[in-house]
Amino acid sequence: MTTPFKKRLSYRLTRDTVLIAMVLGLILNIVQVTLDYFSARDSMEQEIRALIEISHSPASQIAYNIDIRLAEELLDGLLRHPATIDARIIDNNDQTMAAASQSSPDSRYRWISDLLFGDSRVFSQELIVPQLSDLSLGHLTVTIDTYHYGLQFLQRAAYTLISGLLKSLVLTAALLAIFYFILTRPMLNVIGALSRVRAESPEKVRLPVPANHREDEIGQMVGIINLHLETMDASLEQLRNAESAIKNYSTHLEQEVDDRTREISEKNEALQRGNRALVRAKEDAVRRARARANFLASMSHEIRTPLNGVLGMLGLALEGDLEPAQRNRLEIALNAGQSLLGLLNDILDISKVEAGKLSLENIPFSVRNLIEECATLHSQQARRKNIDVVTDIECDLPESLLGDPTRTRQVLNNLLSNAIKFTEQGSVRIRATRFNGNLRIDVIDTGIGMSKEGLHRIFSPFSQADADTTRLYGGTGLGLTLCRQLVERMHGQILVDSEERRGTHFTVNLPLPVHNNAKPGLTPADIPAVVRTSGVDMGISHDHPHRLPIESQLRAWNIPVREAARNGGGILVVAADKDSDADQQLRAQWSGVGVILVDRDGSAAASGNQQILTMPLRRDQLFRTLCAAAGLKPATAGSETGLEASAAVTRSLNLLLVEDNQVNQVVASSMLRKLGHRVTLAENGKRALEALKAGGFDVVLMDCQMPVMDGYEATRKIRENAQWRDLPVIAVTANVMQRDRDDCLESGMNDYITKPYNRADLKSVIDRWAPPEPQEG
Repeated sequence: MTTPFKKRLSYRLTRDTVLIAMVLGLILNIVQVTLDYFSARDSMEQEIRALIEISHSPASQIAYNIDIRLAEELLDGLLRHPATIDARIIDNNDQTMAAASQSSPDSRYRWISDLLFGDSRVFSQELIVPQLSDLSLGHLTVTIDTYHYGLQFLQRAAYTLISGLLKSLVLTAALLAIFYFILTRPMLNVIGALSRVRAESPEKVRLPVPANHREDEIGQMVGIINLHLETMDASLEQLRNAESAIKNYSTHLEQEVDDRTREISEKNEALQRGNRALVRAKEDAVRRARARANFLASMSHEIRTPLNGVLGMLGLALEGDLEPAQRNRLEIALNAGQSLLGLLNDILDISKVEAGKLSLENIPFSVRNLIEECATLHSQQARRKNIDVVTDIECDLPESLLGDPTRTRQVLNNLLSNAIKFTEQGSVRIRATRFNGNLRIDVIDTGIGMSKEGLHRIFSPFSQADADTTRLYGGTGLGLTLCRQLVERMHGQILVDSEERRGTHFTVNLPLPVHNNAKPGLTPADIPAVVRTSGVDMGISHDHPHRLPIESQLRAWNIPVREAARNGGGILVVAADKDSDADQQLRAQWSGVGVILVDRDGSAAASGNQQILTMPLRRDQLFRTLCAAAGLKPATAGSETGLEASAAVTRSLNLLLVEDNQVNQVVASSMLRKLGHRVTLAENGKRALEALKAGGFDVVLMDCQMPVMDGYEATRKIRENAQWRDLPVIAVTANVMQRDRDDCLESGMNDYITKPYNRADLKSVIDRWAPPEPQEG
């Protein structure tokens, strides 16, 4: 069979080789043409500049002597240059002394030259004479037509491209002939001989080795084919024997398949019985988990009720005048009770997760505010151990994400508490970034670390890294177990990396989407102009743990940051360490806009126009401090943090407290009266209805579990009365399960807080539901 010419190997080799050569040649030609283009532009520039330089001295003398005849002769001489189309001498009054011009040549290739070099170029040089170097005599202006240089460039470019194409065509013909005679024709001879081999008698034919190809690849290929032809006869005989053996084996295999099928059927029946047993075991485990959850919920109410009373009374006792020894004993008792309450809450949360009754919210919240609040909450514990809590939040972190802020705060509080507890010196750093669409929170400490064996059991309940850790630091080991369960419940991941005596690094990844309708945070546009103009002089050292977060936020606001010097004029940011004489001298002699003291331990005192920036860093506080240091008042609605807002004075309200436990009555009423409210007590729901009929109340605080009439029934009866339909009713109960909250809202209550009574929680919920203050006049 004749192979088509375009399918032959020589043609394909020639085609591929020539195509590559043509592409490379074309690239090289284009590079050469490009370099020639830039060279032509430079040459044109240099040539015209040289022409003007030559004409400069005569033109200056002509302008000085105002010799029109010599000026025309000079300009006519300039027109003899093939590129010059206009030459003029203009005096210092912008009047033309002499001019000469000629028309531009026309050509069908001119548009290409104009595209590359422009249609014309104007060169001008000031005319002066050496005797009066300060006196301008006018200008020599020369207009050239670039076509003269463009035509020369196009000719060279065409020659380069055409010669390259011709070289490629010659190379194609030469390679085609060489490949055909050296490769294709010997291969065709071998193929022709191989096509005459018959399958019935392959051993009777041997392929001839082409001349001059005994030592190359073609000769080796023919030798290998002949070798295979020699062995094919033996292979055919072995194949016939194998076919006979396969027939015998097939019969045996059929019997084996029947036996295995029977065994699989029996195992399948046993597996189905096992599956049914597993289903029954699973249903039994679910029932046990639910029963345990219900038991824990009931026991929680029974345990938390007296515990709440103990904590409340201890808190009230600590507010009085006590001797140091008495105060110390009461504080120890209060801390022990709070630890017991925290342990009870952890056990309940773990049981809720295991029972599948933990409900997650999906609401917008600010991760930045959450982290800053948690860091501020734990900073006092860290200061007692002389360690730093550092917040390093990515400056372009989205302002609002969708998720469960309560559970995220619970995870972060557990990790921070553990990090501070197991760190004796150094710092605890919280880093928050947005990575691959997920929120990543890193908690890094410089504490005691863990061994590889401890890492394997760190997330197991009621276990810590080792026995020595438990004896030295205490704890139940439930916190990290709860963290892992909460993170996994939020479809996230928690990882830990640690080395003994080198610290621990926890990483939490949560898939929280961005809330697109959130209000924007502080942007560079919100920064006052005086702050951006003045800039910030950093007087804290580079090894200061809080310098990097402060500097990163300042640069994100486009505020200039520089190292502090004694003659600086911006806002000085300096450490408030009492033992640093250099810092004290620098801030005392500072003559710039203002001074900000970075306070690590909460003990700094400002004087004069100095401002205090308390660590860990909070973005809003940094903004307000910068404005105050610059003598401004920040005009932003978000300038007041939650802690500051909680300090606002609440107007006095008439409250009805419905509580059956006498200890809780004393605790709650004392807290409410210290907040400035008037309190009326009721022992159960029936007494509460009677009290509502007797007098008007602004807010009702309703316990849920009470004798005679519980809080649910009492609330339903309140809502049945049109006069009390809009009266705020707030549930206060020791129950902590999700269904308890749902039951409260379904019965008509407006809000829900849990015991033990907390002054901040009481104030927050009362402020939220307090009726509007009546308008005067």
